[in-house]
Amino acid sequence: MAADLVGQNVQAICAVAPPAVSAAREATSSIPIIAVDLESDPVGKGWAGILARPGGNVSGIFLDLPDFSAKTLQLLREAAPNAARIGGLWHPATGSLQLNAVQKAAVALGVEFDVFEVNRVADFEEAFRAMSQKNVSGVLMLSSPIFSGNPRVLGDLAIRNRLPAINNFPDFAQNGGLIGYGPDLQSLFTQAGLMTRKVMQGSTAAGLPVERPTRFKLVTNLKTARMIGVTMPTSLLLLADEVIE
Repeated sequence: MAADLVGQNVQAICAVAPPAVSAAREATSSIPIIAVDLESDPVGKGWAGILARPGGNVSGIFLDLPDFSAKTLQLLREAAPNAARIGGLWHPATGSLQLNAVQKAAVALGVEFDVFEVNRVADFEEAFRAMSQKNVSGVLMLSSPIFSGNPRVLGDLAIRNRLPAINNFPDFAQNGGLIGYGPDLQSLFTQAGLMTRKVMQGSTAAGLPVERPTRFKLVTNLKTARMIGVTMPTSLLLLADEVIE
């Protein structure tokens, strides 16, 4: 698909998620690429020289993973303070940057962090079964399109296994999960659209600073909390942008 776009001589490519950014970059070194990637470090990947001036043909919106990953773990611990062992759902195709960040945060918080790999939706149920067998008492879902695209399935599995869970996409809580915390997707794509317009109007990706998501949203689901026997702390409810009763 990336090669097809290059063949059509498009003026810019907006690539969403790491596999799309990688494919676009492999297909062209000249057409500007605006990335929407919540899982990669553009400098570490070699896509940008520095954030303020990428220098190549890739710019866009990237998440500050170390700080964000630590925050999600802290929120889960606040909701489930007795959760000594946390299970992490990880999609290997997104890379190891966020996984490493969460593992460091877990050490700092004094909790065990077990990793459970999933590569497709069909792996979800087996992963939750494995977490139950290992007496995991909380679930943190690392950022991936495979998780953002299936909030209802993941929410149902968390409830069925009576596990407090946090997902990096707010609509997880709106679809039955306990906590959803992350970038507001609508504003994220608006932001990407504005960057793409700059490129269409003559800006170069090389000189267009990499941006971070500008709006984050915290959603908690009290109905789910009651179903799995979790008492949500007042401090977390006060922080929430939306509380589902």
